[in-house]
Amino acid sequence: MGAEIFKSFAYFTVKDRLPQILTKVIDTLHRHKNEFFEEHGEKGVEAEKRAISFLSKLRNELQTDKPVTPLEDELPDAALWNQYLDYQRNLANESGELSWFQSPWLFVECYMYRRIQAALAQNPPIENFDVFKEGKAQNFFESQEAVIALCTYFQELLKNIKDLDEKQLQQELFKLLQVSLWGNKCDLSFSAGEDSSQKSSPLQSLENLLPYIVVNDMEKIWSLFLKAKKRNTEKSNVRVDIVLDNAGFELVSDFVLADFLLSSKLADEVHFHGKSIPWYVSDTTKHDFNWTVKQLQSANHMWMSRCGINWEGNLKKGVWVYHDHMFWTLPHDFSSMAGVAPDLYADLQKSNLIFFKGDLNYRKLTGDRKWEYTVPFHQALNKFHPAPLCSLRTLKSDTQVGLKPGQGEEIQASEPDWMVSGKYGIVQIDAAL
Repeated sequence: MGAEIFKSFAYFTVKDRLPQILTKVIDTLHRHKNEFFEEHGEKGVEAEKRAISFLSKLRNELQTDKPVTPLEDELPDAALWNQYLDYQRNLANESGELSWFQSPWLFVECYMYRRIQAALAQNPPIENFDVFKEGKAQNFFESQEAVIALCTYFQELLKNIKDLDEKQLQQELFKLLQVSLWGNKCDLSFSAGEDSSQKSSPLQSLENLLPYIVVNDMEKIWSLFLKAKKRNTEKSNVRVDIVLDNAGFELVSDFVLADFLLSSKLADEVHFHGKSIPWYVSDTTKHDFNWTVKQLQSANHMWMSRCGINWEGNLKKGVWVYHDHMFWTLPHDFSSMAGVAPDLYADLQKSNLIFFKGDLNYRKLTGDRKWEYTVPFHQALNKFHPAPLCSLRTLKSDTQVGLKPGQGEEIQASEPDWMVSGKYGIVQIDAAL
């Protein structure tokens, strides 16, 4: 899907939302000028000026539909990016030029975030500054009430978890899957960095939100866990992977789900996958991951700090493991992972179930095509299947597969923007190996 389809959601993203995000990034660097001076002296201020001029030029290229140019930095993924750019050029028109509006939406969006990274990487000593850090922290603090409600609910649940029968355990899993799903609404790139925090406890509204889950494979997830438990002897662990999306409230909801899987003995270890560079405004990096655990640990709310202490313990014991891999911030569809990042693919093959959080992951799982609604998920994955996998996603882009005949058309008739409003969600599994 490209931005050349005038009036499409992709078009509005490239025309309006991406320049807005760049403007905010430039503003953030301006505001930190004094901090750069205090830390690095004149060198810091010079670096800030150069980074801003680089980003202003980038914004101008975008707004005037200039050709997309090869990366010129020395970062480890630059060669892979430039190969991919050549590949897209070969697919493009006869002239072989790719411009911002005549390129696949997913590609130019990823490319913009990678160019933001280049603006900093090429301008030491501010190369490690995360231009999105403030927004992510603000989202976390503004979601405090929801975080407290969730941590309180979860700590109460833990007191009795050993007494729950199978049916009750299943109900709790379904609840926390839904909290993790709707937590995905807190996406700062979607709102161009405007407030998108979770103000109230999502636990109260799960019942009302159920009809908006257009693919609901929670029963299949439950059976998969039961089978994995039966199959796995003492010697082999049940491993769950979570490919993360947003920091802030969503990350806390993912932590709670992960802790529940361990505490209920449905899983023995959870592996988290974050981004190796700041990405899509609110995506989780290693710093965000560790910062969130520390914030909870030091909170003056009993159940929040209990969660933080337990989660720090899980990391120390090695039953929670954080990974980041450069592949997650490449423009490639996941169907090319086995070829481009065979080490990551091999690691994911060790999993019993991989959760892919959020819209960007879904677009990369399905190749970001305008599929017919009824195309099976398995087919859209285009042979990507390291292990059973499940998408937990609220819809924010024009791609959705695996619906029942007529289901998409029926919603479309009453809500034309249903695929991009973030109001609908999916818990969609592909378990066939």
